[in-house]
Amino acid sequence: MDPTARLRMNRTALFPVALLALCVVPLAFAAPWTPVLLLVPVVVAIWVLRTGVDITAEGLTVQALVGRRTVPWTEVAGIRVAPRGELWLVTTAGTELRLPVMRARDLPRLAQLSGGRLEVPAPPVRPKPAQ
Repeated sequence: MDPTARLRMNRTALFPVALLALCVVPLAFAAPWTPVLLLVPVVVAIWVLRTGVDITAEGLTVQALVGRRTVPWTEVAGIRVAPRGELWLVTTAGTELRLPVMRARDLPRLAQLSGGRLEVPAPPVRPKPAQ
């Protein structure tokens, strides 16, 4: 299997952006300075389309609204799961980089796409309740 994937936000997130744009149009023509408000839905749409993670045989590339960072597999120390389920890439230098579109439920998929470079820990064994 080719370990190349582009993980992006679901495009259905553009629907609320379109509604936001529709709501902003009347306000945008209320005064001479208010057409600037039309930039808000444009920026949000660009954020939805751009933000994501690219996984290749060379490493991971995290893209944000502004900027991109590539981390080779040799610099990946592991994945940290935050209390709210966000995933953070931990590098060998000790820095962390948030994986913006991925949650804890995506760990098996990330491990599969990593080509065996990342492992998914087994879930904790819960003791059986006494009867």
